[in-house]
Amino acid sequence: MNHRAMNLRRREAPAVVAALLLLAAVGCTDLTVEPQSTVTESNIFNDPNSYLAFIAREYAGLAVSGQQGPAGLPDISGIDEGFSQYLRLYWETQELPTDEAVIAWNDIGLPEMNTQTWTSQSRMVVAMYYRIYFQAVFANEFLRQTTDAKLTARGNVPPALRAQIRQYRAEARFLRALSYWHGIDLFGDIPLVTESDLIGGPPPRQSTRTDIYNYIVSELTAIKDSLPPPGPSTYGRATAPAADMLLAELYLNAGVYTGTPHYSDALTAAAAVINSGTYSLDPSYRHLFQADNNTSPEIIFAITQDGKRTQTYGGVTFLAHASCGGSMSNSSYGINGCWWGLRIKPQADSFYVAGDNRPSYFYTTGQTVAVTSIGDFTKGIAAPKFQNVTSTGVPPSDSAFVDTDFPVFRLGEAYLIYAETVLRGGGGTRAQALTYVNALRERAYGGTSGDITDAELTLPFILAERGRELLWEAHRRTDLIRYGLFTGGTYLWAWKGQDPNGTNSAGIATDAHLNLYPLPYSEVVANPNLKQNPGY
Repeated sequence: MNHRAMNLRRREAPAVVAALLLLAAVGCTDLTVEPQSTVTESNIFNDPNSYLAFIAREYAGLAVSGQQGPAGLPDISGIDEGFSQYLRLYWETQELPTDEAVIAWNDIGLPEMNTQTWTSQSRMVVAMYYRIYFQAVFANEFLRQTTDAKLTARGNVPPALRAQIRQYRAEARFLRALSYWHGIDLFGDIPLVTESDLIGGPPPRQSTRTDIYNYIVSELTAIKDSLPPPGPSTYGRATAPAADMLLAELYLNAGVYTGTPHYSDALTAAAAVINSGTYSLDPSYRHLFQADNNTSPEIIFAITQDGKRTQTYGGVTFLAHASCGGSMSNSSYGINGCWWGLRIKPQADSFYVAGDNRPSYFYTTGQTVAVTSIGDFTKGIAAPKFQNVTSTGVPPSDSAFVDTDFPVFRLGEAYLIYAETVLRGGGGTRAQALTYVNALRERAYGGTSGDITDAELTLPFILAERGRELLWEAHRRTDLIRYGLFTGGTYLWAWKGQDPNGTNSAGIATDAHLNLYPLPYSEVVANPNLKQNPGY
């Protein structure tokens, strides 16, 4: 297997990576402070491999939790290292408070994620905020260290390497933009810290959601043509289609972020991906979530995993292990043990009808549909969507840590974005939208029996189809907010607001302030420039 083009963190000398970490990592509560260290830029960059190691570590920040494998030297403190991993935190903030997922565990910070009852000190919320800035600050430092002036002054960067570094710089800006998208989506108004901010300067000011949205759009527009070309050799790296997908996500939700919709721009960006000629629907829906999914023709950008070289208790390792329990046989899923955690809520089960093969992996033996108890794994259908087995039955490289990549962006979602923006007045044609939606359904049904008609192509249908097609792919909270359903009482689901029937303990709907997570209490106290989100 080609695991992986951008598991580059494990390709470079550990000493180089460790040195770069000492140079670039910063404390959580001051995003402009450089730590004290005997390591300097003058001795790090004597090794030309340092540039590759540096950008590889930025990618690895999405996939691992620290500096030495699964545990031992965490990137951020104040939380168990396994819980602190970027993808794991992002998945939990996007899925657990919605109609799609519930987790049985009672670890500090998790129960409130199931029920929309978090606070500004909830452990998972706080850790997600710091993960976003760990990524942003790392990218900033790379950009500071790779200016033309810096490279010229070092005198050891030949033209070919300089050209490669220019591409790395575009990738660093993409990764920073990705994290800032997560930042404004989850937290709203947050500080915007870039490579232009002085080291040791004053605490960063809070920017508006709109300003950061505009910054991300301008960054992606500027770098798109400088990113590496898509193809097998750049799998797992940022490419122009990946930038277009991130733009499509931003534009699709622009009405939430800025108050001004940009549906025509979302359609244009999605169409650019679709018409790039680079991607096609994977004939097998299951293959998208198996240990050899790096060979899928559909995945545009992935957080890559490798059981031997990107070991973490977060990421897809978490998703594969935590989805297993009850009477399930762990060996059937390519893992060495079940963690008895994740199930779907009954509303997610109701998304599907007979003939739709997408939920074929659901495990129902000994499991109830209703989640009458959060802490009992058998209450709720098990949904091991991500499995550490290959599509051809080849054993994984490791059963403790998985080889299955996480598809951040894939062509199937580009089809759905196109269809939704057509319905929202963004242009395009209903006929093309219907063709894209039915292509997904024909894969799901194994034929045309699940095709819908033009009259059935509505916005409520698209939301439901996103639930079916993108279940557990970390989109649901954002989708429900865009449709005005994440809070309030219009749409209820199990444990929305502490009640198994979907209301809170007072019998009323959840409040709209929960559409944003709070800024960490520690940040608001430490930085006088920050204003807490309303309601917290």
